[in-house]
Amino acid sequence: MADTKREIERKYESDDSGLPDLTGVGAVAAVLDKGLMELDATYYDTADERLAGACLTLRRRTGGSDAGWHLKFPVAPGVRDEIRAPLSDTVPEEIAALVRSRVRDAELVPLVRLRSARDVRHLVDADGTLLAEASIDAVTAERLTGRGGAAQWTEIEVELADDGDPAFLDLVEKRLRRAGVRPSKSSSKLARALAQTSGHRREKVRPAPPVTAGDHVLAYLRAQRDVLVELDPAVRRDVPDSVHRMRVATRRARSTLRSFRSVLDRTVTDPVGAELKWLAGELGVDRDHEVMTERLTAALDALPPDLVTGPVPERLATWAEARRGGAHAHLTGVLDSRRYLTLLDTLDALLADPPLRKAAGNQPEKVLAQAVRKDLATLSALIEQALGAPPGAERDTAVHEARKKGKRTRYAAEAATAALGKPARSLTRGMKSLTTLLGDHQDSVMTRLTLRELSAVAHAAGENTFTYGVLYGREEARAAQAEAELPGLWKEITSGAAV
Repeated sequence: MADTKREIERKYESDDSGLPDLTGVGAVAAVLDKGLMELDATYYDTADERLAGACLTLRRRTGGSDAGWHLKFPVAPGVRDEIRAPLSDTVPEEIAALVRSRVRDAELVPLVRLRSARDVRHLVDADGTLLAEASIDAVTAERLTGRGGAAQWTEIEVELADDGDPAFLDLVEKRLRRAGVRPSKSSSKLARALAQTSGHRREKVRPAPPVTAGDHVLAYLRAQRDVLVELDPAVRRDVPDSVHRMRVATRRARSTLRSFRSVLDRTVTDPVGAELKWLAGELGVDRDHEVMTERLTAALDALPPDLVTGPVPERLATWAEARRGGAHAHLTGVLDSRRYLTLLDTLDALLADPPLRKAAGNQPEKVLAQAVRKDLATLSALIEQALGAPPGAERDTAVHEARKKGKRTRYAAEAATAALGKPARSLTRGMKSLTTLLGDHQDSVMTRLTLRELSAVAHAAGENTFTYGVLYGREEARAAQAEAELPGLWKEITSGAAV
């Protein structure tokens, strides 16, 4: 079974002078010699180095205290999340799944072998508590593909102890710099090995700045594709808010295809949009349940104790856990499906060979502004329809339709921001305020449906259902408040819209 460790470390160039004395740095009372470790790690990647290109490392390592499979995700400079699995001959499935959005049908093959003689020191305080581990690594790198180049170097690595204060590493670095030690130019051993054993320097290709209308649309669409791929492992690991962010990226991508049909040929993009709609729906199974649980829990916590009758908290917790586990298992299956992986391949192909129409080559200001204004006009009609509908199911449906169109208008404005500047940014902010208000209204509608279901189950079990009725009434009031605020907010947005 895989587990996760947050790794905070810094790497430095090393010469024959070794590790400077770090006693007295911060709370360091002693530097303990922990001896020499022999580490042997084989790094895996696709033949075209997709994981390395995304700054991911996957290795099988023996030696030391943590032998096994390690998959590292970058979090911030010097910070990575390391997923660990027990030692085995092949890549464990739980590890392989976390890189599937990048690897897909390609094979993971041994790419580089690193053998390190690690001289370890523990930096401890006066109580003997570990503050950090400092080591001098003598590394031998061997390329296992192509012509099989080799390289050797020595580096110093300082890794913060679990739950340590990252500011401590600043103090260590200050001491190291005073001793003439400089930070490593490579972010990881693998990056250095790839550079030194391949015979050429790996250059990161930066996309050219967008010029035409097509450039701007494709840049926004490419960013959403990248978010989907990057968030896939976070969703599998159940990282908080990852499902929501992935769902938003899916909707942004679909909205881009729909809003900018003057730029991209819809005969090609409509089928892609349909698949993005499917994926957003699947992501919604988990996300909607998450939102509902948070909303009901907060509402229940806000009630005075004398208004909570019967085992309402227990029933809510049981409902949340039962639905939650099933939803996440289903979503993991979706991410493993051929349909999902094909969608990622299709997005890659679309971006590599986009179905551009004639307007794509024009100046972006006119083309993008026209598309945004078209979305805004449709939204205006839906808002008027919602405001004119009688309270109840008809208005709820109209408000929900306006909310969906509001999101599409917001995403179109986002995509046009680099070209249109301040007007697009202003409209984006207005659409965010609008969709937040209408989203709260829709959440109220769905919460009331859930409360009716929970109340019916509780009634059948002979429980007091008074509290469900109180919560239902409060949700009705929240929806009414949103409806009352809508006309004023919409007037404010339209008076300032100048795209």
